[in-house]
Amino acid sequence: MQYTLDYKNMRARAKNFTIKDLPKIAKLCKKQNKEIKKYLTLNTIIYDNELTKAEKIIKKAKQYINAIICSDISIMLLCKKYKIPFHISTQCSVSNSKTAEFYKKLGAKRIVLARELNLKQIKKISKIIPIEIFIHGAMCVSVSGRCFTSQFLFNKSANKGSCLHPCRRFYYVKDKEGNELKINNNYIFSAKDLCSLPFIEKLKKAGISAFKIEGRNKEPEYVDAITKVYRKALDKKLTEKQIQEAMQELKKVYNKGFSSGFLLKIPTSDDFSKTEHSSATQSKQFIGKITHYYPKIKVGLLKLNSGTLKLKDEILILGKTTGVIKTKIKSMQINHKEVNKVKKSQDVAIKLPVCRKNDEVYLVVKKVYLVVKKLHNKKC
Repeated sequence: MQYTLDYKNMRARAKNFTIKDLPKIAKLCKKQNKEIKKYLTLNTIIYDNELTKAEKIIKKAKQYINAIICSDISIMLLCKKYKIPFHISTQCSVSNSKTAEFYKKLGAKRIVLARELNLKQIKKISKIIPIEIFIHGAMCVSVSGRCFTSQFLFNKSANKGSCLHPCRRFYYVKDKEGNELKINNNYIFSAKDLCSLPFIEKLKKAGISAFKIEGRNKEPEYVDAITKVYRKALDKKLTEKQIQEAMQELKKVYNKGFSSGFLLKIPTSDDFSKTEHSSATQSKQFIGKITHYYPKIKVGLLKLNSGTLKLKDEILILGKTTGVIKTKIKSMQINHKEVNKVKKSQDVAIKLPVCRKNDEVYLVVKKVYLVVKKLHNKKC
């Protein structure tokens, strides 16, 4: 029998791993680096009819993981029963030292703290038990994401990982008589994304054991860009110029504007997003697939399925094995002749980093935002 993990974690709408995937994941992690830790999230609320299946998942997963991230006490007790380390999920909203002491006594090895804490509070709790905090990504207007709006409106529970994010929509505020409240920003439930890069040095001194990046259902280029930026910032202290350059990289991928969350101060109206969709400064446009790669000369053969491609264009190559590659076009040939531009349906040879047959190729497109100012005529 195959036990799926998707309904037990907070990513029910994503394509999730199964128990059968864990041996392969463990082997891949060991090949990359023996120090890589593997955590299994079983962090939704659990009902009686789910306990048996949850226990089977834990027993099957034990040999392949380092710890389980959970929020339901039933899962914590099962972890203790099978001697599996467990971490407390942010879903538990741990916000004070006494609660941290409780979970430590229960056997927790780490706590992912509530998102509504400032640095002073974080430092205090870090003296009790190893802690983990979110440093980048989407934030929920509700307390640590424990929202019921999606369930009330669409019967899709956020607390079972199925949130449809109705908070991201544009809203009007009216009373029962139909009187409408005039507000400056109608995205009244939609928080900006957390971004701690500008003050990452303060976090590095706060006693935090692990930094967490929110990436639910995000695209590969998002994961690639965000992790690269923060890895560099964690490995060494960045200059102001390097931070500004890194911020521009963060803005290129999905975001709803940036906020410091609760880490430095209580959020204000400025910490709410002004758009329903992404504010990214770049997007991607599918143009074709790699049909062959010649490793000796480092040339890929691309079949252009749509659009056009020019010299100096920036492209994104995505593949299950290749991962994410971003590069600029420096040389193109058709029938061994140099060309400056390629049109739809043409086959073109391009100097490329190592990629593979069937890798998808996208054109990186810079977004242009038009700002319209309303002019008022003055009477003389």
